[in-house]
Amino acid sequence: MPDVVERFADHWATGGGSRIEGLIAGYLLVDESDGVSAAELSDELGISRGSVSTYTRQLVERGFVQRVRKAGERSHYFVMGEDVWAGFLAAEQEYLRNQLRLAEATLPLVTKGGRSWARVRNMRDYMDWMIASRLPSSWERFKSARESPAR
Repeated sequence: MPDVVERFADHWATGGGSRIEGLIAGYLLVDESDGVSAAELSDELGISRGSVSTYTRQLVERGFVQRVRKAGERSHYFVMGEDVWAGFLAAEQEYLRNQLRLAEATLPLVTKGGRSWARVRNMRDYMDWMIASRLPSSWERFKSARESPAR
């Protein structure tokens, strides 16, 4: 297993994710094939098939990994999309909107000027600021500029 996969898994775990999930994501990040089977993930990463099933399902649900089929085969294979990070940004926007709604609903319930009011107001304003930053569209503009012939 390449060192980069181990390092990716360590970073993933530092961010609160499962190290096994990070191993799978890291492996798929650097994989050059058109899909990796659950058996290959299990063998290459030294993890059980049950763990592969659990963590690939979670990665698929969160949009980091796609489950695909190859023509003429019954098995599923796993791939990471070319721009999984744009999908992450899109999912993050939904999280931010939910947090913003929660903060807006909570602010009238706390004592104005109190410590909790300051925390909730900062929560609301941070979420609003992050949404207003329009990171997904900014990322798309960056990629377009990066791919332009002038660069």
